[in-house]
Amino acid sequence: MTAGTSTNISTHLTATAGRLPEKTAVICPDGSSFTFRQLEEETDRLAHAFTRIGIVKGVRTIMMVRPSLELFSCTFALFRVGAVPVMIDPGMGRQNLVENLASVEAGAFVGIPLAHVLRILGGRKFAHVKVKVTVGPRFLWGGYSFERLRRGPWRPFPPVPTAPDDQAAIFFTTGSTGPPKGVVYEHGMFDAQVRYLNDHFGYGERDVDLAAFPLFALFDAVLGMTAVIPDMDPTKPAAADPAKIVAALTRHRCTSMYASPALLTNLARYGRERGLRLPDLRRIITAGAPIRPDLLAELHEILPPGAKVHTPYGATEVLPVSDIDSLEILGETRRISEAGGGTCVGRPLPGMEVAIIAITDEPIAAWRDARPLPPGEIGEIVVKGPVVTKEYFRRPEATRLAKIMDERDGGVWHRMGDVGYRDDRGRLWFCGRMAHRVETPHGVLFTVPCEAIFNRHPRVRRSALVGVGERGRQRPVICIEPKEPVGDLDALTKELLALARTDPRTAVIETVLYHPSFPVDIRHNAKIFREKLAVWAAGRLGGG
Repeated sequence: MTAGTSTNISTHLTATAGRLPEKTAVICPDGSSFTFRQLEEETDRLAHAFTRIGIVKGVRTIMMVRPSLELFSCTFALFRVGAVPVMIDPGMGRQNLVENLASVEAGAFVGIPLAHVLRILGGRKFAHVKVKVTVGPRFLWGGYSFERLRRGPWRPFPPVPTAPDDQAAIFFTTGSTGPPKGVVYEHGMFDAQVRYLNDHFGYGERDVDLAAFPLFALFDAVLGMTAVIPDMDPTKPAAADPAKIVAALTRHRCTSMYASPALLTNLARYGRERGLRLPDLRRIITAGAPIRPDLLAELHEILPPGAKVHTPYGATEVLPVSDIDSLEILGETRRISEAGGGTCVGRPLPGMEVAIIAITDEPIAAWRDARPLPPGEIGEIVVKGPVVTKEYFRRPEATRLAKIMDERDGGVWHRMGDVGYRDDRGRLWFCGRMAHRVETPHGVLFTVPCEAIFNRHPRVRRSALVGVGERGRQRPVICIEPKEPVGDLDALTKELLALARTDPRTAVIETVLYHPSFPVDIRHNAKIFREKLAVWAAGRLGGG
């Protein structure tokens, strides 16, 4: 990228509209759609309107709009004027939602009527909001009507020039593995993500993508793909109706799909029960939680030959880091994972640096203070590269804990909060969350390798390792969610403990507890909520 070149992500939309004006850009569940020309013109009209009412470069603007044509045009209009959209997962609960949105001190608020009701109930917490835009019926709260703003003749609106390090957006983490935090994205990071999606995953202008995660659908537009918005609540992927998902995939002949493991589990089961095939679907990208190898195998039963399921590794703070596809997993790494070797998340993408350092819960101010570990040794995963975010919005303590300054080149390493190791072929293996490690008097246990040993038992749906007691003297407890009700728990416990003794990593585990249905996180419905499960286990054991 040459000096002085704008990295404003909306320039990609303008370029696509110039090449493919009549191609469908977005299709919604109700049948409404935009061509790329229509999306570009709607974006321009809103950009002019936003500028008139005071939404200009640098204005933080809360966006609470459901997946729709309005979501696309509003978001790209905000990018076009250089404003900073603030996006948050509404599934995190009302209190978290209000507190985190209020902390941003946004100057503008664009949302559906229900979102404005939430804003009003927040009272003085939203005192900084000066510009209010309602997408839908506007009642007594004043402000501007989206419908009126979008009216009028079309005039081009040149994207406001932005430098690579200009703030582009604030995305809040879901809060499924810790308190929600506002992640600051820069325009250069978006530009790098577009390149990765295009170059590594092979997206092309002939692709039609069913995006079950709305923010990912926005990338479809800048890549020239048709984005199909499924009929589902994106905050509850496990509750998505697989019949509606299949209908959208087949009706629009989708070639690509982005979805969480929870949604894909239901899709695979639905397809298997009905003997379905999805002949056009060549690529699935899944993220948000680890995906089981047996689910990958089930998905291939409904996919055409040569199709791949990509399982990229990353987080809200840095995505993508690495990637591996289902063919390599099923052909090689699956057997290592099932033997307790962790989950392989592939090789780092070009330009991304991954290192494994000694585990510590303390801040690491500079790279010289970190202790890199050799291949094969489990430690904390840290990442540096063009898509690594540099800070949390107005959370200096959280930033201090999560970021390491590299004095050698001025770069920033992000601490993923995960543990893992690199193998001798440069692949990265995930072994669980760092906060979930169990520190016993006999050593440290990591969740993913230990759980794999117990998951071999045919009567185990899934297992979860938790620690009860003070760190360093924790009692390791394996919690079991059976596939079906168990009559003789004593017999099953003996079998599981015998299985534990076959591996040195699990031989110290002597306590088995049974839970009918594990608590899961609030977003992806696939990550086990181990913190809550640990509290439950401690209660069952009288505090350990």
